[in-house]
Amino acid sequence: MPMYVRFQASKELQDLAYELIEKARDGGKLGKGANEATKYVERGQAKIVIMAEDVTPEEILAHMPILCEEKNIPYTYVPSKEELGNAAGLGIPTSAIAIVNPGREKDLVENIIKKIESVKKQG
Repeated sequence: MPMYVRFQASKELQDLAYELIEKARDGGKLGKGANEATKYVERGQAKIVIMAEDVTPEEILAHMPILCEEKNIPYTYVPSKEELGNAAGLGIPTSAIAIVNPGREKDLVENIIKKIESVKKQG
C-alpha cells in the first residue's frame, strides 16, 4: 500500500466516490488533479477529496492526507487514477479530485463521510 494511503476504502465506498464525482461534475464543481485539489483544500473550499491509490511517484500525494486532516476535510481512496479521470470526465488519468461543490449531491457526500469515519475507526 502506498505511504499516503491511510486506510483501505471498501468497494462500496469506492463505488460511491466514483458515483459522487460523476454526479458532481455535471451540477457541481470539481478540482481536478493534485495541484487543484491541494489549492481547494488549503483554502478550506473542498468538501471531500478522492485520491487514486496507483499514483507514482507517491510524493505527488504524500502531503494530501495530512493537509486534509489539518483542514478537517474528509478524504478517501479509489484504486485507479484511470477510473478517477474517467469519472471526472477528463478522459485522462488523474491523481486526485476535490469536490468543491457537490451540486445536488449533498446527501451522497454526507453518506460517504459517515462511511469514511467508520472505516477510519475500524483501522
